Amino acid sequence: MVVTASSCSLLVVDDEPYILGTLTTLLAGEFEVLAANSITAAQELLSRRRVDIVLSDHRMPQGSGVQLLEWVQQHHPRTVRLLMTGYAEVEDAIAAINRGRVYYFVPKPWRNEELLQILRNASEKLLLERNRDQLLGELRRSHTELEQRVAERTRALEEANHQLQQRNRELERLALTDPLTGLFNRRAVDELARFELKRHARYPSPLALGILDADHFRHINTQHLLTGGDAVLKGLARILSTCIREVDSVGRVGGEEFLVIARETNEEGAVSLAERIRSTVENTPILYQGKTITVTVSVGFAVADIGVPADYDEMYQLAASALRQAKDEGRNRSIIRAMQPVTDTPVA
Repeated sequence: MVVTASSCSLLVVDDEPYILGTLTTLLAGEFEVLAANSITAAQELLSRRRVDIVLSDHRMPQGSGVQLLEWVQQHHPRTVRLLMTGYAEVEDAIAAINRGRVYYFVPKPWRNEELLQILRNASEKLLLERNRDQLLGELRRSHTELEQRVAERTRALEEANHQLQQRNRELERLALTDPLTGLFNRRAVDELARFELKRHARYPSPLALGILDADHFRHINTQHLLTGGDAVLKGLARILSTCIREVDSVGRVGGEEFLVIARETNEEGAVSLAERIRSTVENTPILYQGKTITVTVSVGFAVADIGVPADYDEMYQLAASALRQAKDEGRNRSIIRAMQPVTDTPVA
């Protein structure tokens, strides 16, 4: 915005028509000049429109210019106030400054160029203040908008982070889950088994690992196609989940083969668990396309008792060997084998 005096309105208040006309003619070239010949007329005009500068005579019939400027200060504090008087007593100047907050005290008779310069300075002060207020308002609005944008971006970032965390958890879950059965996949169940074996080595508790395999699964695939085979695997996953305890774990390690991790389970407990799995599978037909498919499983368990060191590969091979024996002996049965404690070889 360009700061010019012509941007300002000026109200001249004087009860003498000659002075009022002279000032109007003098100032009209640089200001939007308004005129009032009394305090009442000035107040009425100020009530109707905004006026930037008031130049008032001091001595008027209805009251003093100080009283008018005091009223202006109360009702229109943004308006710049100037007092003109031919009685330049110090008391009048002090009253004008203290009561009316007068910007400048102009003596009569005035000098044209001096009066114009005073009014130019007043208009510049007013417009600079107006520009400052406008800039401050814009700054406050910008600050508010910036805070709103920051808040919106923060909420968006928090939501994105939340979605990312959910997605990462979902990806982690998918990375550890068998997509067909919803059980742990080979990678996950292997890691769990290795972790439990480390815990078995550190804390005195037994551990059992079981491998079970669906009997004659190739025949099931042939008779019911791959979709039927998938239905059987899903059914087996549901059955196995109901057979184990909450502290135990089960995963699909490949094809129709599953691995069970039974925590704090000794040889007797493994026998009971293996038989529960075998008999439950045998007595729970799986529904597929309106038909029932009867399935049996062979089960092999390896058990590491308290104080017996165990390596995952060794336990897995022992359980696989027990499973092979169950298959060789006719299927639909369980075989339990215990890890043997390590004995020191006597020195000759």
